[in-house]
Amino acid sequence: MGKAARSAHGHQEGYRAGEKEFDQAEFEGYLDPHQVLGRYGSAQVLLKPASEGTGVIAGGPVRKVMQVAGITNVLTKSLGTSNPHNVVKATFAALLSLKDVGHVAEMRSKTIERNQRQAA
Repeated sequence: MGKAARSAHGHQEGYRAGEKEFDQAEFEGYLDPHQVLGRYGSAQVLLKPASEGTGVIAGGPVRKVMQVAGITNVLTKSLGTSNPHNVVKATFAALLSLKDVGHVAEMRSKTIERNQRQAA
């Protein structure tokens, strides 16, 4: 989140900071295979997988974070406070708690294909 005297500069600064954060996290390979609830303060953000072609169904701050992250086909619901700062931080918490399909399969000693069949 950026801070500046003018709104446009603050948005640009926040956008650049968010891109840096997501470059480190790298969401490639994250298929959003499961429902996640992110929390920060009294803000809660629910992320649910959606079928192909649905797009991003989200409110203001959550939609912006999803666009920067490059995540499509997701349903979201913001619960609790409507404070944009806390909602963005709760969205980050939800995204960072996503688990890679390969990592989950490895932990369970199963193959990726078997996990995907069971989820369907």
